[in-house]
Amino acid sequence: MEVQPAPQSFRLSKRQLPDNRKFLFEWAGVHQFRSIFQMNTTVAKPTKSWIKIGAKFLPFADAASETLPLSRLLRLSLFQISVGMALAMLIGTLNRVMIVELHVPASLVAVMVSLPLLFAPFRALIGFRSDHHRSHLGWRRVPYIWMGTLLQFGGFAIMPFALLVLGGLGQASHAPPWVGHLGAGMAFLLVGAGLHTTQTVGLALATDLAPAPDRPKVVGLMYVMLLVGVIFSSMVFGHVLEDFTPGTLIRTVQAAAVMTICLNVIALWKQEGRSRDRPPGVHEEDPDFLSSFKLFCSGENAVRRLWAIGLGTMAFTMEDILLEPFGGEILGLSVSQTTYLTAFLAMGGLIGFAWASHVLSRGADPFKMASRGAMVGIPAFCAVIFSAPQASVAMFTAGVVFIGFGAGLFGHGTLTATMNSAPPGQAGLALGAWGAVQASTAGLAMALGGIFRDLAAQFMSSASAYSIVYSLEIVLLVMTVLIMKPLVKTKH
Repeated sequence: MEVQPAPQSFRLSKRQLPDNRKFLFEWAGVHQFRSIFQMNTTVAKPTKSWIKIGAKFLPFADAASETLPLSRLLRLSLFQISVGMALAMLIGTLNRVMIVELHVPASLVAVMVSLPLLFAPFRALIGFRSDHHRSHLGWRRVPYIWMGTLLQFGGFAIMPFALLVLGGLGQASHAPPWVGHLGAGMAFLLVGAGLHTTQTVGLALATDLAPAPDRPKVVGLMYVMLLVGVIFSSMVFGHVLEDFTPGTLIRTVQAAAVMTICLNVIALWKQEGRSRDRPPGVHEEDPDFLSSFKLFCSGENAVRRLWAIGLGTMAFTMEDILLEPFGGEILGLSVSQTTYLTAFLAMGGLIGFAWASHVLSRGADPFKMASRGAMVGIPAFCAVIFSAPQASVAMFTAGVVFIGFGAGLFGHGTLTATMNSAPPGQAGLALGAWGAVQASTAGLAMALGGIFRDLAAQFMSSASAYSIVYSLEIVLLVMTVLIMKPLVKTKH
């Protein structure tokens, strides 16, 4: 069919059209070209509407920016997936396996699980060093993240064999007990040093890449990805270990080691630019750690804020190694079912983090949000306590979900308050200080939880021994609310 030429008034020069539209002009004339252009405009309008809807309702979608698009931001957050996988393995799976299947005393398990947190006080120092690191490659954050990845991999590589020696299974039963204690202790220490280094410096790198107004949202997204990693890993570990055997345990832990390397390499690929402005070596203008930390602590209500973070974290983590043994010993749940409890706990935290981010983005008081989280935790622990005499799995599960929800509100509130008080150019130090207090008190709380449970079990029933620990956490939550009350008042 012959194409009719367009009227002279509508004719355009080919030079006035983009290169990809010249073919349309030559083939169909101006009328056909205009119809196609109008069709593309019609399709583009609903596409833009869907993008606006997604940015409005998708949690943390507004954290992306032109300099840090959402695809790059999500790829960077893969390091939090690896950290969440390590936490799910340590706190959610191995503590149940060690106590129930390997018959290791709960007090020894509590000490083993808390060993990784011995490196928690060094998080502030690690963050500070990454702020001012000088290297020949021109990187500040990448060397620390890579070293943390290698430490985490090494700990996972030797962990399953050390646990089998510790439990005395198979041929490992002929090995001296001190070999199992030493091997398991080294494995947990390596994993702890790796995940604390990776998480602290990774969050600082995310803060560097994000524009200043979007930094709290980006850090919030990173912690949501941490919870996603815990949820997904817990489900996978629960499915794989449904029929528990020592060989399955070895394969599962070693697979976690390989996934750690893969995820962190993908996360770091072309994220931090290289700079020659900071030559290696010690220079006089480099700040001192102690003076920088004193400057950070000299902020308004800094000491009270750190006390609130510490007590609240203890209240929400003392039960971490006890929930799954409680479900297995008191309520008769299987290994697979109790492993899913970690996913429920993280799911509640994910919901709490998302809701807190939505409220805080509107200018709400972060201390008030953290106080609400502590108040949510009080009835949640009561539900866990009363689930034992009622033999109610549903009540126990609901209590676990709301414990995670309250912890999410509390964590996001204190994290936002810490970011707001960070001195200029010290994001790593601020995040390190928050993480150091949180992780140190969490390790202390988990160790005390196991010890208190074992001591109470010598004088009362197992259900009552668990309830003593949960009741102590309620007391700590009340103390946290009282300590944060002046902080909430100062914001009004």
